[in-house]
Amino acid sequence: MRTSATLWSIALLVYMFLYIPLAVVVLFSFNNSELNAQWVGFTTRWYTVLLEDSDMLAAAGNSLLIATMSSVFSTLLGTMAGIAMHEYKFRLLPALVLAPVAMPEILLGIALLLFFRQVLDLTLGFWSILIAHMTFSLGAVAMIVQSRLTGMDKNVVEAARDLGANPWQAFRYVMLPLIMPAVTAGFLVAFTLSIDDFVITFFNAGVSIKTLPLQIYSMIKVAVTPEVNAVSTLLMAVTLTLIALASRIVPDAIHKFRTD
Repeated sequence: MRTSATLWSIALLVYMFLYIPLAVVVLFSFNNSELNAQWVGFTTRWYTVLLEDSDMLAAAGNSLLIATMSSVFSTLLGTMAGIAMHEYKFRLLPALVLAPVAMPEILLGIALLLFFRQVLDLTLGFWSILIAHMTFSLGAVAMIVQSRLTGMDKNVVEAARDLGANPWQAFRYVMLPLIMPAVTAGFLVAFTLSIDDFVITFFNAGVSIKTLPLQIYSMIKVAVTPEVNAVSTLLMAVTLTLIALASRIVPDAIHKFRTD
């Protein structure tokens, strides 16, 4: 009994350490003070100010566009990679696909920067961010799809082939509907990873474009205003909602992605 109480106390302290700062950010987004040093009173005007900030809206638009495009391409390529890892036991393939997921973000960001500038001679901007986000999102989608395929009965697809379906028809009408929850969850996870990424984006954005995390970073270098808290709260809400949806769709696959 004493051991159980101790474990619960430690768990409570850990969760408080993780979530109290987030609660403070949300709370002070409603603070009626420009200094944001102490609580003055309740207001929602910072959300109105946020909607009138053209730089913030432009950055949010860039983030949404990049996140949507990278998620679509990552889902297509990641689904194919997940199927390939499941069907073909080529040992090097999982390492190639999953390495960007396991690699430290700062290392991946620098590697992509050198690749874009020294190998491709590509001007940093929209396309460099898009390719970078696809690089680390693809592995997440592949992992989720592969996890779904692992629990799927292969006999269903083989039965479709025995009944006269060609490989494309067996995939289109049998396999794809069965893995569609994983594909959808992969898209949501890829979108979440893209829209709130900072480190890799920071190294590969250049000066011509800003995403929402980069815009927030440029603002907090001056001061953490309630407007920063407001946009952080909205970004937090979007991220948590997408992760919750993905977890509901394919809980086992999302758990495997988190633990790996």
